[in-house]
Amino acid sequence: LYASDPQLTLDYYASTCPTLFDIVRKEMECLVLSDPRNAALIVRLHFHDCFVQVGGPYWDVPVGRKDSVTASFELANTNLPTPDESLVSIIPKFFYQGLSVTDMVALVGSHTIGMARCQNFRSRIYGDYESTSVNNPISDNQLNNLKSICPPIGGGDNNLTAMDYVTPNLFDNSFYQLLLKGEGVLNSDQEMYSSVFGIQTKELVKKYAIDSLAFFQQFSDSMVKMGNITNSESFVTGEVRKNCRFVNT
Repeated sequence: LYASDPQLTLDYYASTCPTLFDIVRKEMECLVLSDPRNAALIVRLHFHDCFVQVGGPYWDVPVGRKDSVTASFELANTNLPTPDESLVSIIPKFFYQGLSVTDMVALVGSHTIGMARCQNFRSRIYGDYESTSVNNPISDNQLNNLKSICPPIGGGDNNLTAMDYVTPNLFDNSFYQLLLKGEGVLNSDQEMYSSVFGIQTKELVKKYAIDSLAFFQQFSDSMVKMGNITNSESFVTGEVRKNCRFVNT
């Protein structure tokens, strides 16, 4: 799968469902209003219109993707970075999909909304959090808050915290500002700024932290690029599902 030569178009549903984008947009507005976390959940599924109610960029969405007639949990998670991964192992996973370092840093900015589970940041807050965060009361308070949410042992794996505690329900660039202070919740996020191997990523984090328009533009471009990652065989063997949860019968 690579982000090249896509067979997706903006008018794929022009004749069969001409009001598709209006329908999706209206439904997404309702879902995000009912629970802002839905925006972050939909990012993972790559329904771009989810940002209507949380701010952030808007762009035209190429459509026409075909669903597989089979499903594989293992295949779906192949090459996805884990929360504890280092920068040197994350970058090749993006390269494999045809995405650049610039794409990677911009796409990670989607963590400006959404929540993280305790089991995904436990090693971070009981590991190197204090060494990356600046020495100020806010950092200390945030670390204490995270530890109160996520105990070192004895359960709590599914306890949640916002990845951007400043503006958790807004799509903005404050996530990068937290990385500058060493307050990224996930290790894989903080690596973008703190890794000794992150010469390029560190500069991008600093750029997006002070220039929200630059972040929005690159995020839009990178999301479209990621959306163009397709399997050419799916256009022959795949289908457009009537119900996203089930194959057509």
